[in-house]
Amino acid sequence: MTDDVVRRVFQAVDSFDPDEFARLLAEDATLVFGNAEPLVGREAIATGLRTFFFTIGGLRHRIVRNWQVDADTIAETEVTYRRLDGKDVSVVAVSIWSTRDDGLISDYRIFIDLAPVYAA
Repeated sequence: MTDDVVRRVFQAVDSFDPDEFARLLAEDATLVFGNAEPLVGREAIATGLRTFFFTIGGLRHRIVRNWQVDADTIAETEVTYRRLDGKDVSVVAVSIWSTRDDGLISDYRIFIDLAPVYAA
């Protein structure tokens, strides 16, 4: 079941539609992207993703492997970003999220170095 859930989460992200991803979140969810300040609440997260998506041309995740420990999911991915100049850049990321009993994500953390995506 974990593989299906992980695929569904990254398909939502790769859709480039913040609202689709937000539907997977609890109303009071928290998202921390890299070393950025936490975003709290479904609307704040969707707005933050929308802002981030304006800085890139697209993205897609290749799931390398994933683990589940109780309500926590850990996913290692290779993320290919389409830069605004049309070039593709791939970086490794690890995402960790916690899911409530109702299946909604309550906490989502992304560990990634985006420097190559924005390098000159």
